[in-house]
Amino acid sequence: MGIFYINKARGIYIPVLALVAIGIVMVYSSTALMSTKEFGSSFHYLKNHLFTVSLGLAAMLLLSQINYLKLRPLAIALLILGLILLVLVFVPGIGLSANGARRWLRLWPTTFQPSEFVKLALVIFLADYMAKYGHKMRDFRYGILIPASIMLFFQGIIIIQPDFGAVMSLGILTIGMIFLGGARLKHIGACILCALPVVVFLLVSKPYRMKRITAFLDPWADPLGSGFQLVQSFIAFGSGSIFGVGIGDSKQKLFFLPEVHTDFIFSLIGEELGLIGVLIVVGLFLWLFIRGIWVARKASDTFSHYLAFGLTIMIGCQALINFAVTTGLMPTKGLPLPFISYGGSAQLINMAAMGILISIAKRNEEERFEQFHRPLFVAGESRERPVNRRLRESLFKKAI
Repeated sequence: MGIFYINKARGIYIPVLALVAIGIVMVYSSTALMSTKEFGSSFHYLKNHLFTVSLGLAAMLLLSQINYLKLRPLAIALLILGLILLVLVFVPGIGLSANGARRWLRLWPTTFQPSEFVKLALVIFLADYMAKYGHKMRDFRYGILIPASIMLFFQGIIIIQPDFGAVMSLGILTIGMIFLGGARLKHIGACILCALPVVVFLLVSKPYRMKRITAFLDPWADPLGSGFQLVQSFIAFGSGSIFGVGIGDSKQKLFFLPEVHTDFIFSLIGEELGLIGVLIVVGLFLWLFIRGIWVARKASDTFSHYLAFGLTIMIGCQALINFAVTTGLMPTKGLPLPFISYGGSAQLINMAAMGILISIAKRNEEERFEQFHRPLFVAGESRERPVNRRLRESLFKKAI
């Protein structure tokens, strides 16, 4: 079948492509002045973004045409590959350090952040794991101990880089998947309680993390210091009002709001496109989330069921955290807005994840198409007798 033939698969393509298109416009708007100042051309960051978007689109289209079941035998191998990439970050000459963090690999002509790949690899691994041991997930060993140990192992490496946002994402992702897989709620709750002292220690061990907490609690207490970024984000949303100040007319992007092209691009959307633009972006993510849940519920096998849920949670939780951070509902984290923020690694991995989700959706509909268009045989007759065409089409429409 063609790429855009299947309706439910198209229902995933549309919000993803719409978000990517919004992202291209907002990335240029947020980086034009900065790019001119640093490189003498307003298109430097836009060119890099278009390059990664092109790679992401290619990955999405390719994976949407490949049977997702081919990923299942590679689950452990992908996780090991993620581990190797994380370790390579610490190798001099290969790993790249910036702003006190060592999170990237040098890959000409761009860089790559292995923690983004680990998220996708972990989703595939957990989907395969729960498909194998789903009947044992209520047991503490299989439902909690093994998945949590793997998660903590990767979190331990990532926190050294450090990347607290990725650590939190892996935690939410794992907890969400094992909960859907059937792990006991009391086991999950007990593990969260045991993890709280570690989280508190990680927060107090680094002064900048504590400053983020205090800025979150009262950003106006230090509007020119620790609360500066959040205060500027509030000003951006407030300036946008209902209809926004217009694309390209933001004042906060004029070196007032830090990281406006990455973690705080949602604030720029609020300023330039107003409440209308914010609701459109939130609506597109909600559309994508609902489609992802639908695909998971209609999955024909347990692996695709858990895989679709995991991919949906992966995108949904990142978007929700970004919304919460930029609006002051959570402490500041280094998490970009999927499909919109500037950043090659996240863009590539997120679009690859959507390619897998589309592959699952296509297989679901192909099976239903075959089910309701399969000819029936009438006893005593040597030739097949087709079901009434109008009845068959009615049943097929109800099924999808």
